[in-house]
Amino acid sequence: MNEILMPLAIITALGLLVVLIKVLNQLDKFNNELTRQPAIFSQNVKQRAFLSKAKWYIYWLIIIPSVGSVFYYFNQSSTQQKLKEREKIERVAKFDSTKVWEAPELKKILDEPNYSTLQYGFDLISHTADYLGPEGIVKPISNGMNCQNCHLAGASIPFGNNYSAVAATYPKFRARSGSLETIVKRVNDCFQRSLNGKELDSTSREMTSIIAYIKWLGANVPKGKIPKGSGLLKLPYLSRPANPDSGHIVFVSKCQSCHGTNGQGLPMPEGNGRRYPPLWGEHSFNEAAGLYRLSNLAGYVKANMPFGATYKSPQLTDAEAWDVASFVNTQPRPKHPFLKTDWPKIAGKPFDHPFGPYVDSFPESQHKFGPFQPIIDFQKKKQTEKVAKK
Repeated sequence: MNEILMPLAIITALGLLVVLIKVLNQLDKFNNELTRQPAIFSQNVKQRAFLSKAKWYIYWLIIIPSVGSVFYYFNQSSTQQKLKEREKIERVAKFDSTKVWEAPELKKILDEPNYSTLQYGFDLISHTADYLGPEGIVKPISNGMNCQNCHLAGASIPFGNNYSAVAATYPKFRARSGSLETIVKRVNDCFQRSLNGKELDSTSREMTSIIAYIKWLGANVPKGKIPKGSGLLKLPYLSRPANPDSGHIVFVSKCQSCHGTNGQGLPMPEGNGRRYPPLWGEHSFNEAAGLYRLSNLAGYVKANMPFGATYKSPQLTDAEAWDVASFVNTQPRPKHPFLKTDWPKIAGKPFDHPFGPYVDSFPESQHKFGPFQPIIDFQKKKQTEKVAKK
């Protein structure tokens, strides 16, 4: 509300100033007219004295309420801000890592002093293509998907690839880049990988708004903490490789009604230009995206797909989730643009990173489809040996 009240206060003050100037001009004109008429002047000393006092009366009648209003506004604003800060401290203090994270109500954005920035950030996450897609009204830098195609409901769903832990854990070191990464870097990773596009200017209104929204979503999470329900659901590993052929059967029965027989997505029922996203092809995420790792996509599918599923009420078995994820990730999509720079230390590659080389002897196909437990056991053994040597 402050972003509305401030302009209103300024407009009101300017209006009062204009009225003051006009009234004083009229008094000066009348006073000058009396001065130019000597015969009348001597008879109107009292009137002129009154006019002189009237000017000061008008000054104070306008200045005092104006100053009082401005003082009241800033005092109220400061009080409200202090209350919000106190509430935030109390919410953070009550953080419970054993409970599944719940996003703040989106309508509460309107109560924030920077609500227009937060609202724009939410819109950018929800309808990225409208602003930054191939025909985006701001700049065409992405593939036509929306951020919330992978980060569901404005990144607010438990186990829906939400943003709950981002503000609390960044900046942080990531083995993929071999460097300390900021939130800006993380956002641009998504633009270049999941949206198969270009980086967003780090100083742009769009980047500033997205980061503000991310921080608002995770404001109740203490620094360094990762809430339960952040990121993606971790599925038990299969004792066999995931099967794309079985996954195709799952896709036909459970997925193609929204994503189309060719996996390229379909318009949503409301017909407002939105669409269920393409799962492969030139307009889908590329091979460098996080969801191209099988464990990530399988966990995402299990907790959120098909439409109506939740982590509490899944509609697929674990095996179906693994298999349909393997089917989707065997379909054609944009190539990996960062093969030469990702994972500078190959020992840090995750068990299901589908591109070699590796420090182990497991084939690339096993890193892509599994079974993964032998790879994980090998990595744990190597890590234990490394620690023992120290």
